[in-house]
Amino acid sequence: MLTLTVVALVPFLYMGWISLHEARYGQVGAFAGLENYRKLLGDPRFWNSMSVAGLFVAIAVPVEFMLGLIGALVLSQKIRFRSVLIPFLFIPSMMAPIIVGLVWKTMLAGSWGFFSYNILERFGILQGSSVFASPDLALYGLIFVDIWEWTPFMVLTFFAGMQALPANPFWAAQVDGANPVQIFFRLTLPMLAPLLVVIGLIRTIDAFKVYDTIYILTNGGPGITTESPSVLGYKYTFDFWEIGTASALAVVIWLLFFVFCNIFYQIAKRRLNVF
Repeated sequence: MLTLTVVALVPFLYMGWISLHEARYGQVGAFAGLENYRKLLGDPRFWNSMSVAGLFVAIAVPVEFMLGLIGALVLSQKIRFRSVLIPFLFIPSMMAPIIVGLVWKTMLAGSWGFFSYNILERFGILQGSSVFASPDLALYGLIFVDIWEWTPFMVLTFFAGMQALPANPFWAAQVDGANPVQIFFRLTLPMLAPLLVVIGLIRTIDAFKVYDTIYILTNGGPGITTESPSVLGYKYTFDFWEIGTASALAVVIWLLFFVFCNIFYQIAKRRLNVF
């Protein structure tokens, strides 16, 4: 508790205090009330960053969830070379996000990138340009990279959860003549619900505040088409030196997730009996 107080609570309270003051170029000035919040909420870039993060989460997390469940079910079938395959699945999630960004910046580089040259250009999807330089494709390229990085984590987490489930209900269901589809929806999913809810919440929060790969691959561009709230907060602080506005952004994001997590918890507790 002492560690959490020192490294989390105190800086957060200080940030909230800064958000109520004029703060530019590293200097905290006079009390400004809610002026920083008014400025933030009136900035179109803030609303654009929220829509970027919303679309990112709405596509990446459900796809990772579905692929994770499918992969876990496949691994549960005791396929050949499973003991060799599982360690390889760790590689994308073990890599630092900066390294992931550099790898895919090379793989999808215009004209000479491995995937750009062999797939995108050959099928006429994109000619002579990187995916991350296209206003229409850059965000979807980032979503693809996130799915590649975090789907193995979902697979391994769900697989571990399935291995921990008690075997007796499954044996009883087979004796009663239940088919694999019925077993999955009537037994596997309900018993995995606590794990699914927790992992889903963690990945939703993590995907919303993604920063590393976006900074390396696009830095929020082209223009502001891939500018997430985390990237915008960085720019407010270190590019524009609007520290008061950046602090207000952080407080707003915290409040949104505080409300979201409470609603999520109540729904999971009352409807799914998870907590």
